[in-house]
Amino acid sequence: MSRVVFDSDDVGEMWVEGSSKHSDSRTLITISNPQGQHSVVVTPTQIFEAKSKDYVQAPPERVIPKNQYAKRQVATIISYTGYAAIAVLMTFVVLSTTGKIQARVVLTGSMAPTINAGDIVFLNPSTSNIPQKDDIVTYTGRRFDGSAVGSFTHRIVGGDAETGFLLKGDGNVNPDVQRVKPTDIVGKVVFVLPYIGQFLTPTKLFTLIPFVFILWLMVDRFKND
Repeated sequence: MSRVVFDSDDVGEMWVEGSSKHSDSRTLITISNPQGQHSVVVTPTQIFEAKSKDYVQAPPERVIPKNQYAKRQVATIISYTGYAAIAVLMTFVVLSTTGKIQARVVLTGSMAPTINAGDIVFLNPSTSNIPQKDDIVTYTGRRFDGSAVGSFTHRIVGGDAETGFLLKGDGNVNPDVQRVKPTDIVGKVVFVLPYIGQFLTPTKLFTLIPFVFILWLMVDRFKND
């Protein structure tokens, strides 16, 4: 006696022949391919569709079912993104500890569109190289009495180390009033990390941390599935 097990474009044709000596016998047949996973249970009297995970523990090297493929992809992307973020963070911590790099969050759009508010700029604080025209640097702004006002990240458009550098934000019409001495330059911008600084506020961190926790639970659930 022959019976049809599979007969579709996704799987193809499959037949079984013969009969069982045991009336309560059960045979699980599973086919995995790029179109997904297809399973049936064969009994002496009938053949019906089933989910293989309800009967056996599948080995990890099996083909991922189509309806779980997207979940696995999302979980993989999030995992690798997390690993990359940790690697960048650890690199920054090491460089910061050794004094080879500093980071500042940009608060205004004076350097837009080159650098926008909320971007993080990474600075090389080395004093061995004299800044040149067109370099973007972070400097300490001062009042006329010499007291510090704050830090500004602008582009050098003129001047020199002896008379003081003339700086201007790319988004500003006029250059800065202060002539910046080399001793007031904190460092040269070597890398810009966009947007991240927008989340480094207490309010946004309070919102972001629960979101990251929920996202992590989702990834864990995808892995379990």
